[in-house]
Amino acid sequence: MRLRVKPARTLQGEVEVPGDKSISHRALMIGAIAEGETVIENFLAGEDCLATLACLRALGVGITGPEAGRVRVKGRGLHGLTEPADILDAKNSGTTMRLLLGILAGQPFFSVITGDASLRRRPMGRVVRPLRAMGAQIMARAGGELAPLAVSGGGLKSIEFASPVASAQVKSAVLLAGLYAAGETVVTEPALSRDHTERMLALFGAPVRRDGLSVAVRGGPVLKAVPVRVPGDISSAAFLLVAACIVPDAAVTVKGVGLNPTRTGILDVLQAMGARIEVKVRDAGPEPWGDVTVYSGALRGTEVGGELIPRLIDEIPVLTVAAAYAAGETVIRDAAELKYKESNRLRTMAVELARLGADVEELPDGLVIRGGKPLKGTMVESYGDHRVAMALAVAGLAAAGETVVQDAGAINVSFPGFVAALTRLGAAVDTEILA
Repeated sequence: MRLRVKPARTLQGEVEVPGDKSISHRALMIGAIAEGETVIENFLAGEDCLATLACLRALGVGITGPEAGRVRVKGRGLHGLTEPADILDAKNSGTTMRLLLGILAGQPFFSVITGDASLRRRPMGRVVRPLRAMGAQIMARAGGELAPLAVSGGGLKSIEFASPVASAQVKSAVLLAGLYAAGETVVTEPALSRDHTERMLALFGAPVRRDGLSVAVRGGPVLKAVPVRVPGDISSAAFLLVAACIVPDAAVTVKGVGLNPTRTGILDVLQAMGARIEVKVRDAGPEPWGDVTVYSGALRGTEVGGELIPRLIDEIPVLTVAAAYAAGETVIRDAAELKYKESNRLRTMAVELARLGADVEELPDGLVIRGGKPLKGTMVESYGDHRVAMALAVAGLAAAGETVVQDAGAINVSFPGFVAALTRLGAAVDTEILA
């Protein structure tokens, strides 16, 4: 599928974005090992979350839906999963693979998990190593670095793990394995990553303890099913918010979006760039959410790095678009993690923004974007990466002439209604299905 994007004269209105991808994954997984039926509302029926759903069904979990955003998960309890009859397929979802590895490590049976060609190139050693230290037997390609991964679980021991990276997926895998280990499992990060797993475990009744950059969970809890309403995904909202910043005379409100402080770095950076943003908190917990309104205006360059990076790691592709339209220089550092996503997002954004006419320099761990050059629409490539595809479409809204985004079907991974949302706001975006 291609997207054909024409320059937008303005963007106006209110929209909602799909349910948060990270929270949808975790609601499924934790609901699966809880006792009772978990009803999930506003579930994201994107390709990644559906991969998690299929894997859990293969492990014996009864799941109905998604239907109108609702999923019912009949929990099997902490020790009720069954050995899968076939290989588990995480498709393109790193969250599915890494978090399920934590659960599989605690199971007294054999399992194999794999994914598509892209996922099989992404590093898994950062999860495999602490799970092996807990006692799980895991075999994988490249010495435990690459999928497929074969897991013989059970008999875990608790550990105190100092993660070398601020990664919610690494942290979550170890904490989920910690549910099956005797004693207390502790994970310490160099900076705070998104904390959806900790929040949801506590919601389901697990004894979670936080101390600064460390979080701990005790093994053997009885998890009880609870209803979960998933807020809108701020990572999806970010594309619409940046679009409102760069299109003339725009005023866009995204309603019901998640406002977890470990995820709102994009709002902080846009405000530092001069964006006019209004936030109305509608509910403070367990996952805070509310409405965010952005008005168009002149942006200026800024510096992004350090502890801010984990709070906006998924939003950096579209942040580079804001930087290209800002006056002055934006420097992004400490973001080497982006090399290991669905594409090397540092390189892909540097190359494709340059095609549009932007001045972008790739660094070993980031980018330098010298903004203010007029961009001109052309054909650009998404590399099958959903966030790159949507970021380039947003760039096209303020470029001169038509922008064509190749391989744009990847947007269904996280934001199936992306084109519809832009159209509702007044953008001229057409899809072209290729034979």
